[in-house]
Amino acid sequence: MTSIRTRAAALAAAAAVGAATFTAVPAQAHVPPGQRGRLLHTWPVAGTAALPSAAANRTIAYTSQGANGRKIVVTGTVAVPEGRPPRGGWPVLSWAHGTTGTADVCAPSADTADGPAHDYLSVTERYLDRWVARGYAVVQTDYEGLGTPGGHPYMHGRSEANAVVDIVRAARGLDRRIGRNWYVAGHSQGGHAAVFTAAARQRPRDVRLRGALALAPGSQTSATPEYVRSGLPGAEAAMPFLFVLLTGAEAAEPSIVPEDLLTAEALPMLEAARTSACTFGLRRMAEGFDPTKVFEPDADLEPLTAYLRSQEPAGLSLRVPTLVLQGTADTLVSPAATKLLTDDLCERHDTIAYREYEGADHRELLDASFTDGLSYVENLRKGRTPPSDC
Repeated sequence: MTSIRTRAAALAAAAAVGAATFTAVPAQAHVPPGQRGRLLHTWPVAGTAALPSAAANRTIAYTSQGANGRKIVVTGTVAVPEGRPPRGGWPVLSWAHGTTGTADVCAPSADTADGPAHDYLSVTERYLDRWVARGYAVVQTDYEGLGTPGGHPYMHGRSEANAVVDIVRAARGLDRRIGRNWYVAGHSQGGHAAVFTAAARQRPRDVRLRGALALAPGSQTSATPEYVRSGLPGAEAAMPFLFVLLTGAEAAEPSIVPEDLLTAEALPMLEAARTSACTFGLRRMAEGFDPTKVFEPDADLEPLTAYLRSQEPAGLSLRVPTLVLQGTADTLVSPAATKLLTDDLCERHDTIAYREYEGADHRELLDASFTDGLSYVENLRKGRTPPSDC
């Protein structure tokens, strides 16, 4: 990995960033001019974010465009396969991760064996290692505001898609053996990101998106605030995601002020979501908390709901072949919601396939669907006609 070592040495003084000390990453105002996806810094991957089957793992900081349209810095990881690349370079899998939280400590590149998001990231790291073992360069963005200055605009489609494509560009700046052809795959929040990426105009065409895998893609999140307020069955389980949605909406739309909506009793969960707790920690805080006591009785939820509705993937027009994957035992993203989304997407793009996995829950879907996902991407690489259920 000569190119990686050379660039790492050249940028060592500029990086000055510890493996988990993300506040040292340059702020938005310091992003230099130039195209999105510019590689800024690189340093070793610490903890469990390093994929065991890779020849080399690096953490990188790169430029992207945020929810507000301004240039930002995003972090992520790059894993390069063993052996020699095929003609045209290593094919790339750009992974969009599922919900970890909105606090900086929830960034996947910071994961450790005892980290606050490791209960989920341990599953995705195992899944991604299977891709790199099969000859794919695996890149994983942390998304806007996770481990870098500013808030994380959770479930903001354009911000997610920008971060997902720009890390592919930055990875090619790290190692030119990484090819131009790439595929997006994502789970849950990342499934939402994969759908938005599949719908985005890819300009410039310096890298070429060839297909998408959307695993249990998040949708219908705009129903969450009223669902929690109503106290319907399952509302307690939805509360951790509500606070992530609140902090994410605040990051993207500053006119939304969560403190104006919440009771005093719910404010500690809001602060934890901003600063210290990932999804698992928020779930523990929500245990036994009455969902009907989250919002003030006179809280106007319409601006929040309207914002969340604007980020729903329904109505998008996809531009590349897409495989949607769903577990039948998933209680976080329901099969019914995913079928509705798939049917909607099929109205405007006919190269969409849908696969269900009997008995697989939200996380079990990753292992259950791996073989089908790999086969789908391999067939796209060979130029075969993708299946369609539209």
